[in-house]
Amino acid sequence: MDSCLIFSGNSNKNLAENICKYLNKEIGKINIYRFKDGEICVKIEENVRGKDVFVIQSTCPPVNENLMELLIILDALRRASSKRITAVLPYFGYARQDRKDQPRVPITAKLIANLIVSAGANRILTMDLHAPQIQGFFDIPVDHLFAAPIVISYLEEKVFDKLVVVAPDVGGVKMARAFAKRLDASLAIVDKRRESPDKVEVTHVIGEVKGKKVIIVDDMISTGNTIIEAADILIKGGAIEVYGCASHAVFSEDTIEKLNNSNLKEIIITNTIPHLSLPPKFKILSVSSLLGEAIKRIHLETSISSLFI
Repeated sequence: MDSCLIFSGNSNKNLAENICKYLNKEIGKINIYRFKDGEICVKIEENVRGKDVFVIQSTCPPVNENLMELLIILDALRRASSKRITAVLPYFGYARQDRKDQPRVPITAKLIANLIVSAGANRILTMDLHAPQIQGFFDIPVDHLFAAPIVISYLEEKVFDKLVVVAPDVGGVKMARAFAKRLDASLAIVDKRRESPDKVEVTHVIGEVKGKKVIIVDDMISTGNTIIEAADILIKGGAIEVYGCASHAVFSEDTIEKLNNSNLKEIIITNTIPHLSLPPKFKILSVSSLLGEAIKRIHLETSISSLFI
């Protein structure tokens, strides 16, 4: 790992430091500052010529600030003659804009992919994309990890009886089925209708949840409306306890307060997006070892497929 260097933007310093700790490496020296008008400026403060470089940066809120930081860091590394640059995106922002679902709208996820490649990335390492087909938006190799093994390991310690894994919508069935198989649980689906980008209506549940403990699994929680309304209808349907779990805790506006006051017994998230302090109802699981091991294997040119199990 001597020829490997790891840098980080400001989006998730703590995760980057934990990844470096796992790899027994120092985080790369980089100076990121801003001019008085808000322009971002970057200076790489060590030699990267001919090195295998990894840049850790979640494009989480503030999305545009963190995205611009990433692009400028990538450009600086490319112009400094790095041998290979891997953009490590624990959370890939703009992923919900992955298709034209109405006239005259952009496919912003593809635009962001183009920008990252144009800035200098030679490879992408990311986790739980909102839409897996976004991998195809990049014309460079993409390693797509899943937080499921870490979350499932935590859930297995709880030793649930009569467990049901619930998909919050039809699109989440594949993820929910994978969880159900690993946890030896049954599967249910919430019938959700989206009235607007931030407003949903939960109508009914497909599957049996009465007298059972329920886990709702999703890739992200933004406003929290979907998971909160799903929890309400599951409790009305006779569920004993409802847990929520998501890889990415986007948490816009008053989401934390709403989740804390909801029918959810526990909300399980990962640290792909940083949160300094959360109420006791929230459980944060670290993905640093998973990302660290993937970085190690990419650098050593060995398989990372076993990390998906």
